[in-house]
Amino acid sequence: MAISEQMVTALASAAFPTFAVLAGILINNQRLNDFGQRFNDLSRSIDTRFAETNRHIDDVKDALRAEMFRVEQAIDARLRHLEEHQ
Repeated sequence: MAISEQMVTALASAAFPTFAVLAGILINNQRLNDFGQRFNDLSRSIDTRFAETNRHIDDVKDALRAEMFRVEQAIDARLRHLEEHQ
């Protein structure tokens, strides 16, 4: 059974579009993987920035708490001095 030229042409005309579509799918899949990786990197970067911001807020809160305690001690000392000298 010999393969005719028409059969070869028919197979080629069916195979080339199939390979073209397969190549497009593989390229798009790679691009989606790259996008996913970039999105994950961005997400990690944002998480790091939020963690640094939270740490900074906690540091400022601790500093303010210490300063308020110092002011409270100074006011208590002045009130005690006024009460003793009245």
